[in-house]
Amino acid sequence: MQLIPFIAQHTDIPLKSVENTVQLLNEDCTIPFISRYRKERTGNLDEVAVGAIVKFKTQFEALERRKTAILKAMDEQGVLTAELKSKFEACTNLTALEDLYLPFKKSKKTKAETARKNGLEPLAKIIMAQRTDEIDFIASKYLISTVKNEDEALEGARHIIAEWINERTDIRNQLRNQLERHALITTKAVKTKADEEAAQKFRDYFDFSEPLNRCPSHRFLAIQRAEKEGFIRLKIMLDDERAIQNIERHIIKSNNSCTPHIELAIVDAYKRLLFPSLSNELLKSAKGKADDEAIQVFSKNLKQLLLGAPLGEKRILAIDPGFRTGCKVVCLDAQGDLKHNETIYPHAPKNDSKGAIKKLSSLVDAHKIEAIAIGNGTASRETERLVKRIAFKNPIEVFVVSEAGASIYSASKIARDEFPNYDVTVRGAVSIGRRLADPLAELVKIDPKSIGVGQYQHDVDQTKLKTSLDTVVESCVNSVGVNINTASISLLSYVSGIGPRTAENIVLYRNQNGPFKNRESIKNVPRLGDKAFEQGAGFLRIKDGDHPLDDSAVHPESYPIVEKMAKDRKMSLGEILGNKEILKRIPLENYTTQAIGLPTLNDIIEELEKPGLDRREKAKVFTFDQNIRTIDDLREGQLLPGIVNNITNFGCFVDIGIKESGLIHISNLADGFVKDVNAHVSLHQQLIVKVLDVDRARKRIQLKLHKP
Repeated sequence: MQLIPFIAQHTDIPLKSVENTVQLLNEDCTIPFISRYRKERTGNLDEVAVGAIVKFKTQFEALERRKTAILKAMDEQGVLTAELKSKFEACTNLTALEDLYLPFKKSKKTKAETARKNGLEPLAKIIMAQRTDEIDFIASKYLISTVKNEDEALEGARHIIAEWINERTDIRNQLRNQLERHALITTKAVKTKADEEAAQKFRDYFDFSEPLNRCPSHRFLAIQRAEKEGFIRLKIMLDDERAIQNIERHIIKSNNSCTPHIELAIVDAYKRLLFPSLSNELLKSAKGKADDEAIQVFSKNLKQLLLGAPLGEKRILAIDPGFRTGCKVVCLDAQGDLKHNETIYPHAPKNDSKGAIKKLSSLVDAHKIEAIAIGNGTASRETERLVKRIAFKNPIEVFVVSEAGASIYSASKIARDEFPNYDVTVRGAVSIGRRLADPLAELVKIDPKSIGVGQYQHDVDQTKLKTSLDTVVESCVNSVGVNINTASISLLSYVSGIGPRTAENIVLYRNQNGPFKNRESIKNVPRLGDKAFEQGAGFLRIKDGDHPLDDSAVHPESYPIVEKMAKDRKMSLGEILGNKEILKRIPLENYTTQAIGLPTLNDIIEELEKPGLDRREKAKVFTFDQNIRTIDDLREGQLLPGIVNNITNFGCFVDIGIKESGLIHISNLADGFVKDVNAHVSLHQQLIVKVLDVDRARKRIQLKLHKP
């Protein structure tokens, strides 16, 4: 099969759209660029569809590489025929390919290979022919120094037959089908480790059994982690008798002296070769599916987190709260630059709340602070109560900001490069403040796995996870757009077509030459070629630049069309920008070209109506119930405000202002059946929850989504 039909078959995307998209990908175009600026070529495919094409293109290429390696190995063995080559080339998945190759990748150490060396393959063929009633007599003719009697000869022949059975594609596929439909996953506790404290979170799996095809991804990954840590033993179980009988129906065609030997060979093939191999294959497949689901959950959460509501360019005082070591305070200007830092000690053991209040009041006045950001870690609630006691001269909004990953950032090379003269505590506080101003710009500096919005992220395929999360970050950055005159290297490196090295060159050029005045001047950056400019220009924004469209998502290649629209109306570009009445009356069909059709023109008009508008919502102030400070303050039936801080396949976790997050199980999100948690809640959503149950011993809180 060829690449284009392969992708079309797996995606249901029209052949022409697949062909053009693959061509663009081969030209080093990025997913954001293709889906935004090449809609006419792709048939208006969105990022999800283009991403699916990338996925199956990668799969096809891996399949072709494996085919090439196998054909080369078989050719070197001298066993490659034209017929076999055609069969291999026709394979459309790796499982079928490996099954076909199985008879040709023999190990010299197998029991069957030893039997062959002893000359027993003809005897095995006679048994499989099932036409004689004198197999013991025939076996006596195959005795040699290494085969001392008929029993050894027949045993060796059975080893060869077992291998033949194992290599039969129809039998392997039949057993695969049985395993997929009827296999049980069972677990038992390792008695010597069951009483360990670390094992208790896995005690649900100390004696557990469930059909594997009904085991949800989060449970499967939990079981795998428990086994990896040595607390349980995992087994796949199947009705062996039924499986063996099914194989016998395929193999046994008569009833004579050969039959008992074939039956023994079938049992041997099943227990020694088929079941171990295919049950491991099944576990690997289940792990792959569980990984994919977990990665999908992580990706959805990360996208919501990155696109979280920014406060915008405000002067912010940020506090990284603490008890013994004090609260680190920093003041940031509207561009996020550090202007002042110091430490206050309002809590135990120093309890200098008066001094802290006085200091915060003076800093707010001195730096004309417009908002306060408080990290949500240790001493967060106590610090929030302190700040809200202060009578500021002007109204100040107070926000509690997630600290997840801030410590990772503060100790990173990125943080050291940004603040070489400050310690990790200052860098952490700066990160908290900047997260309030623009979550996306700050969070891209942190490895997504450290942000803590996934499930079992350290247990899934790390290569797949990184690829998926990098794609999410790239998508978010490009969907929002980047101010090239203020963006960090980290943020710029995710812009379509840019990458880390070019991002460094952009910042270096900016530092040496001052802010970019227009998009055309971006071409002056060393090693930023025409391709990089084409891919990235539409996502790089210049505020208050020379050209009105430079702060929009309109690509420079489309400027002439927009300029013609304005000229035809005898207006300037500035006059039609944001003028919805004029823009609605423009006959777009008059401006189509061979390269630009109505889909792109509609995008252009939509952008002209609100150029440079940030698609994200604005940050909102939120306050926890001030009477709830620890898990001991919780009672069944209470209604509490909370913020969703993690989403999984089985529900969502909610921060209610104490150390422990509560769980809204999927069954408690609505009165009816819930298929997708994300259809009911989103990350960082503010909501009201009802306390259903409090397990203080295990520190578990069960909540229900309350709908007024």
